[in-house]
Amino acid sequence: PADRTEMLRLILHALDQVPPDGDSYATYYAALELFLVEEYREGRRVVLIFDEAQNLDWSSLEHLRMLNNINFAEQELVQLMLIGQSELRDMIMRPDLRQLAQRVSASMHLPGLSREDVGTYITHRLTLAGAGHQIFDDTTHGLIHDATGGTPRLINQLCDYALLYAFAEGE
Repeated sequence: PADRTEMLRLILHALDQVPPDGDSYATYYAALELFLVEEYREGRRVVLIFDEAQNLDWSSLEHLRMLNNINFAEQELVQLMLIGQSELRDMIMRPDLRQLAQRVSASMHLPGLSREDVGTYITHRLTLAGAGHQIFDDTTHGLIHDATGGTPRLINQLCDYALLYAFAEGE
C-alpha cells in the first residue's frame, strides 16, 4: 500500500496533472485542491474511481475519506467511487471506518450471474473474440456456473483454462 504522499502523486498523475516539485504531502494536496477548484469553476465534476478497493489498507481508506473534505463554496469537489469485492463492504462497515461509511451515499452489490446468464455471457465474450460457432455447450454452461458461482472473473479464468487445455490436446 502506498503512503498518503504517494497516493496523492498517483491521483495527480491519473488526472493528467504533473506533480509539482517538492515531494511532500502538503505540496501535492495543494496542487490537487487547486485542480479541483479549477474544474469546479469550469462546471466539471471530478470522479476518482478506485478498482479493487478491497486491497486498500485502513490508512489509504482513511486518506480517501479526508479527500472528501476538499470543498469550495460548500460544494464537494471530488466524488469517490470504490469498486471491489465483498470484502470491501465488510471493511467499510468496521467501527474504525465509521466516518467513511457515513459518507457512502450509494452502494450496490452485484450477485453472481444466473445459470442462463452464464451461457449468454460466455457466448457474448466468444462472439466478441471472433468465435464463429458455439464452443461451450449448454451442459458446460451449467457446470461453469456451478464451479464459479456465476462470478464473471472466475468464469473468464475457467473458460480461458478450458480453451488452453483443449488447444493443447488438439481439440
